[in-house]
Amino acid sequence: MEVALTQKESCLIAALSGELDVATVPRARAQLEAALTPGIKGLVLDVSRVTFMDSSGLGFLLGRYRWFMERGGAVAVAGARSQVKRVLELSGLAKIMPVTATVKEA
Repeated sequence: MEVALTQKESCLIAALSGELDVATVPRARAQLEAALTPGIKGLVLDVSRVTFMDSSGLGFLLGRYRWFMERGGAVAVAGARSQVKRVLELSGLAKIMPVTATVKEA
């Protein structure tokens, strides 16, 4: 799992690539949390290069969503491939956070 972070104004964009599972979530979480500064109000999780996601990956997404919502922020998921999008839909996460086709739409 690789995490590439960029910031645009008050929004952090996290481009994830590889598998988002029990083995990779702790490192991805640590990288993302290290980049969170007080001025960041939004998070876009670019999952266009995520090839697999299990329940640990869902927990990771939900945890970021809760963290930002508690602080009045917002989270969106962008670029989900069909398999990842299906997991988001079946889990119900697609109902509580926006899932967009591209980072620009988010």
